[in-house]
Amino acid sequence: MSKTPSTARGLHTRVKTAKGRKISSTRWLERQLNDPYVAAAQRDGYRSRAAYKLVELDDRYRILRRGLRVLDLGATPGGWTQVAVARAGADKVLAVDINPMEHVPGAVFMQLDFLAEDAEAKVKAALGGPVDVVLSDMHAPGTGHRQTDHIRIMMLCEAAAHFASQVLNPGGAFLAKVLRGGTENELLTRLKHDFAVVRHAKPDASRKDSAESYVIATGFRGGTPPVSG
Repeated sequence: MSKTPSTARGLHTRVKTAKGRKISSTRWLERQLNDPYVAAAQRDGYRSRAAYKLVELDDRYRILRRGLRVLDLGATPGGWTQVAVARAGADKVLAVDINPMEHVPGAVFMQLDFLAEDAEAKVKAALGGPVDVVLSDMHAPGTGHRQTDHIRIMMLCEAAAHFASQVLNPGGAFLAKVLRGGTENELLTRLKHDFAVVRHAKPDASRKDSAESYVIATGFRGGTPPVSG
């Protein structure tokens, strides 16, 4: 298990604004240089600081275990895929993303738009059977408009949850990114019907100024839609 990064007190790297560089770019670079999770990812060989979000959530909720089959949606650049392979084992992980991704040893990668009309059929064919865990760190490019960004993230979360209800084994788990405001009522109702336990969590590796959190649903008990009253 990777060590939890810590910030050294009194040490802070400041970046001077270079000619031709936007102030926003300078702030991003300064944040990266002073982010303990970025440094830890370089040390531990993870492709992104996001790997520690999954590490922390899995340490807390025990989602991944050796031998479980895992579907990783929104996988690029591969940090979550690396963690999933390390904890579930080689040849147990299918990673999917609209963007290309460098090969992660022990995983199979599919490049496709998960919202495309034929995407679900293609992913099911690649899986060749049910899985035990569906992970979704899918996100859409930010617009700067909070409500629009929330709608886009929730649309991806709903698509992932709908697919999870079709491919999960009994007792399986679903973990997905949501934005502040939590899970929409309709989706939350669906998850509470399909899973024994549904929780929300914000791992320490999520930046404090980020609106993201995660919904963790465990104990899958079937994908039949709840009956409306």
